[in-house]
Amino acid sequence: MKYERVRNFVNGSFKEVSSQRTLPVISPTDGSLLAEMPCSTAADLDEAVQAAKAAFPAWSKTPIKERVQVFFRYKYLLEQHLQGLAALVSEENGKTISEAIAEVEKCIELTEFATSLPQLIAGEVLEVSAGVECRTSHVPLGIVASIVPFNFPAMVPNWTIPNAIALGNCLIMKPSEKVPLSLGIIARLLKEAGLPNGVLNIVNGDSEIVNAICDHPDIEAVSFVGSTKVARIVYQRATQHLKRCLALGGAKNHLLVLPDAKPGMTAQNVAASMSGCAGQRCMAASAMIGVGDVNHIVDLVCEEARKIVPGQNLGAVISKESKERIEKYITEAEAQGARILVDGRGVQVAGKENGTYVGPTVIDYVTADMAVAREEIFGPVISIMRTDTVDEALRIENANPYGNAASVFTQNGGMARYIAERASAGMIGVNVGVPVPREPFSFGGWNESKFGVGDITGKSSIEFWTKLKKSTTKWNPEEGVNWMS
Repeated sequence: MKYERVRNFVNGSFKEVSSQRTLPVISPTDGSLLAEMPCSTAADLDEAVQAAKAAFPAWSKTPIKERVQVFFRYKYLLEQHLQGLAALVSEENGKTISEAIAEVEKCIELTEFATSLPQLIAGEVLEVSAGVECRTSHVPLGIVASIVPFNFPAMVPNWTIPNAIALGNCLIMKPSEKVPLSLGIIARLLKEAGLPNGVLNIVNGDSEIVNAICDHPDIEAVSFVGSTKVARIVYQRATQHLKRCLALGGAKNHLLVLPDAKPGMTAQNVAASMSGCAGQRCMAASAMIGVGDVNHIVDLVCEEARKIVPGQNLGAVISKESKERIEKYITEAEAQGARILVDGRGVQVAGKENGTYVGPTVIDYVTADMAVAREEIFGPVISIMRTDTVDEALRIENANPYGNAASVFTQNGGMARYIAERASAGMIGVNVGVPVPREPFSFGGWNESKFGVGDITGKSSIEFWTKLKKSTTKWNPEEGVNWMS
């Protein structure tokens, strides 16, 4: 093993887990064994929760202007350790080093936003009657938990860590069992930044810990990011135990390409959107709908796709199982009559023969009933469907059960607005292949891409991570009492 056995982070210290049940942490880049991760038990989770409970009274009573000082220092430390953290993200996840650097830069942006929370969380005060004042304030929930996926080992944890903690909560973090290493570095940086013991705790494990988080009586809220299948289960189980829950699931993002779209820009955006992070992101372009004659743009998409080389500017997919599943989708589509214009099956990278790579793949003449048109592939694959009208394209997009993102490529402003208003997705792009909002705007989809109300990022995350207290005060008895007081 390249790294020591993974440990939990509880009450400010890394702690060995007694469980003998372990899972290997494999680098997708070359198949090497990076570490072993022990599978924590419900008892291990409870130990972390108790540490968080002990830390909560003092942390929640610390003024928010003081709490965010930790994140000013944490931001500085992220900047100082950017290269090292990015290298680890690349190693355990498989993405290219440039993508990993961009991921850590996004962590820095998320942290920067959290430092602005004192200005955003200020309550409202109004004299509602003579001498009678009403006031609102945001109060921390208590102990909260975040369950994060493999595709962004650093960024998605930082969707929740800065905001949830700066708002006064104590957090239990459960990383993906496939990529548990980066979060250990993040814990060390937060401790160095001055975060008090017990405010952040990391519990490693598999589905047993996910279930235990949903069931634990002292956890007030749960956020989840992962597949729609698991997101639905987590939401149902957590809310069954009367917890606040926001569970973000998968996607099948459609790009509508009109004949008047700028050919070069569109092709570059489509190729980058479908292949970035090896297609393992819930905002990746998965389906392109060509409206009318867009053959010239499809040709350019293929040219751009052929410039994307596994092991150079295209990273690996997370596991052998993922590679096999993605290639099965491509083979099935070909058997059903689709045309493979660029084929990424059977890829091997010299010197990294045990790496799990899938090359960029462009599939044309896909029909809406094919699995590649309906299901989330989570790989560098774009399925192209053809329609004669915009309304027909919108019917295909609207029939998709997911709702993370949709984009339109056109130079017609009226048509762009027409499509943007009618696409059934929470995040819309116009001539943008990956319409991820930047802070202070929040990330979040619709339909089966999201279960629960609110957001865990951006300004609107304040409502998820806090509860609102309303106070009414009267200090002038001489005014008497009326219906307003």
